[in-house]
Amino acid sequence: MQEMSFSQFLKEKRRLKEITVRDMASMADVSAGYYCDIESGRRNPPDRKIIDKMLAALNASEEDRIIFYDLAGKARSEAPPDLPEYINQHEEVRTALRLARNGGDTTRVWNRFIAFLEEDDDVDYDGWMKKI
Repeated sequence: MQEMSFSQFLKEKRRLKEITVRDMASMADVSAGYYCDIESGRRNPPDRKIIDKMLAALNASEEDRIIFYDLAGKARSEAPPDLPEYINQHEEVRTALRLARNGGDTTRVWNRFIAFLEEDDDVDYDGWMKKI
């Protein structure tokens, strides 16, 4: 199955909540024309501030929030908009991403790291590699 675009996902969620285009635009503090352009795919997804207003209007679940952010980042060929601030605040994250980017096949290591983070409430980041 083909992945939905940001605009398709937004339109589907808005319709499921039975929110009109005008109401959605108003809740996102954008013009109806601008909102229509986003929903039709004529414009890239907006910045995080506007996306967050849309998510609030939709009362989006955490799962849908992640999907919205991922689709927005993909459409803009950027990191998902919920991540840059975190990445910029943590040098170790930037270092890990650069090492992974330059290290070739790192899927196994990332999957193990994710599993480690999900299972350990009191994460020992210095010792996580020992578990791999």
